[in-house]
Amino acid sequence: MSTIIIDKVKTIKTLNNIAESGLKIFNNDHYTIDDECDNPDAILLRSFNMHSMELGTNVKAIARAGAGVNNIPVDRYTEQGVVVFNTPGANANAVKEIVLTTLMASSRNLFDGVAWAKTLEGQGDQIPKLVEAGKKQFVGKEIKGKTLGVIGLGAIGALVANDALDLDMDVIGFDPFISVDTAWNLSRNVQRAMSIEQLFANCDYITVHVPLTDGTKEMFNEQTFSIMKQGVHILNFSRGELVNEKDMEIALESGKVGKYITDFPNENILKMNNVVPIPHLGASTQESEENCAIMASRQIKEFLETGNIRNSVNFPNAALPYTGKRRVAVFHKNVPNMVGQITSAISSYNLNIADMVNRSRGDYAYTMIDIDNKVNGDIIPSLEEKIKNIEGTVTFSIY
Repeated sequence: MSTIIIDKVKTIKTLNNIAESGLKIFNNDHYTIDDECDNPDAILLRSFNMHSMELGTNVKAIARAGAGVNNIPVDRYTEQGVVVFNTPGANANAVKEIVLTTLMASSRNLFDGVAWAKTLEGQGDQIPKLVEAGKKQFVGKEIKGKTLGVIGLGAIGALVANDALDLDMDVIGFDPFISVDTAWNLSRNVQRAMSIEQLFANCDYITVHVPLTDGTKEMFNEQTFSIMKQGVHILNFSRGELVNEKDMEIALESGKVGKYITDFPNENILKMNNVVPIPHLGASTQESEENCAIMASRQIKEFLETGNIRNSVNFPNAALPYTGKRRVAVFHKNVPNMVGQITSAISSYNLNIADMVNRSRGDYAYTMIDIDNKVNGDIIPSLEEKIKNIEGTVTFSIY
């Protein structure tokens, strides 16, 4: 267990190239960027695989400049009391744009047509005639008036749904876990599917924007394909494992699936007909990388300076306005009487509580307490020891 010391210079380590606009957040005397440090206070990364990485005892926070955290052993770091952040929504516009681009381009057979046109090189003056004769094999369909199904109406899915409406598509959405914030941003013209089967059965195009979980793994399979319209186009910019590839290959060969657009090509995918393999470009824009870097850096900085947690994937989100009062933050097991024991420890030093927040997430909880009166620095080590000795305490920090 480690303690955050508010006036010590904090070291930030990066495991991938992080946009300079994000690193500028740490351009002051309280921080240093050191990519060689073995025991930093916090780590910034994008796709670096941390599963075999052992953390130093100083590490309090990890932030991924992106949404998915499959490359981070979240459960292990939770047990160590290390908060893991991601950046939901920071790359949403980039993904939205590529979804709509590939939806239209694949519907018009643009990718196949461009590839065919390039084979005409060397035909000289015959090329215009060859183009006119050959273009009929690439006749496509307009998306206007067609129905798009959007599975997952988070930051990306909501943007896709709203913009598809502006393209004169009918849109059906399915998300049993839609948040209040997302619901406010979603057009009322998006039709709500009461079940995912209803969406599968009524859509000409389906795009999926959900995380990979035990419940979503291989959600596109022989059974679900059988419900869908003949010739449906499926767009997957979330995770390759959402699709059973053997079943997808059969569905493509039979024409049940007309096109499969995926951001996750592999050897099997590249051998299939009617696949549009995108080389993982969903969030690959300069703007997206900068937005993710800025968001991740701000979250780490706020946590290291105030204890506030926003957009954590393993700790409960919790925030109190920081007024400069001494603040105690405890990450602990979510068991009865923890808050009572923590507040009793504080009051035993005749310290008055000005404000506090307690939030839980699964087996763990996070408590922040602002102390009203001035805290003598001499009692901090003793207070720390007393709280750390409470059974169930994982980490203690004071700001």
